Amino acid sequence: MTTLLDFPSVPAFGHVPTPEGVDVVGIDLPVGRLTAYRAVPDGPSKGVVLVVPGYTGSKEDWRTFMPLLGEAGWTAVAISRRGQADSAAPTSPAEYSLDEEAADVVRVAALLDDGAPVHLIGHSLGGVIARAAAIASPQSFRSVVQFCSGPYGWPYRKVTELTILHDTGGNLRTLFDATNPLWAYRPDDELPDDVRMVRDRFDATSPLSVVAGGHVLEDHTDSSAELRATGLPVLVAHGEWDGAWPIPWQRQMAEDTGARYEVVPTSHHGPHVENPAATIALFDDFLSLH
Repeated sequence: MTTLLDFPSVPAFGHVPTPEGVDVVGIDLPVGRLTAYRAVPDGPSKGVVLVVPGYTGSKEDWRTFMPLLGEAGWTAVAISRRGQADSAAPTSPAEYSLDEEAADVVRVAALLDDGAPVHLIGHSLGGVIARAAAIASPQSFRSVVQFCSGPYGWPYRKVTELTILHDTGGNLRTLFDATNPLWAYRPDDELPDDVRMVRDRFDATSPLSVVAGGHVLEDHTDSSAELRATGLPVLVAHGEWDGAWPIPWQRQMAEDTGARYEVVPTSHHGPHVENPAATIALFDDFLSLH
């Protein structure tokens, strides 16, 4: 069986350097090769953690946090999902369904620790996908973190993004410019490194992935009861000022799933970037209990 240490090295995406203690690997699945960040602790590992990024995201969203997971003693893998950045991008809209995305997560989990269950962290849309993966294959996971994610979406939530993509034939550069007016139309050398990386990622990402993700985020299906029925330990956590999902909904999701509920102070929708010290302390505490 292929294991985490057997994954081949692959080039980094974009111009942003890979942090010390992290390497970039390829994970070969039926859909093709997904790229991932991998962090391995210097000493004994407390366990394996799989991170699933959100809407229009990728592993690069976790670039600065991955070393913290390694330093805390966790073996960690953060994937770029199908269609994101430099991961495999199928050409059929049906291949970006929630079920297909969840199946990828289950397949990756099976490769990380000789088939043993792993901890699962899903951020934003990645939390929706992680929940679907845990429901589909609870035996694959030790615990689930719903991070800045919600119980369901709502109609027209992504109408701006979906309209732009429809009207431009899937031009993600136009979408970047429309949603980042401060940085629109500027040359690379005028962009901060992280902003340039995000724009490069928009250029490389499949519009089919963005369209499908938008529809998932507009779906009102609530699978909290199904997640609770798995019996898996769940953490629901979000930033103090997270505006991506109504905070009362996230709190209710914690109640409905029987989850531990925590708020990361002085942070918005990305506490792993905005308040990494509090986030790693929370994750380490929760994961260590399970």
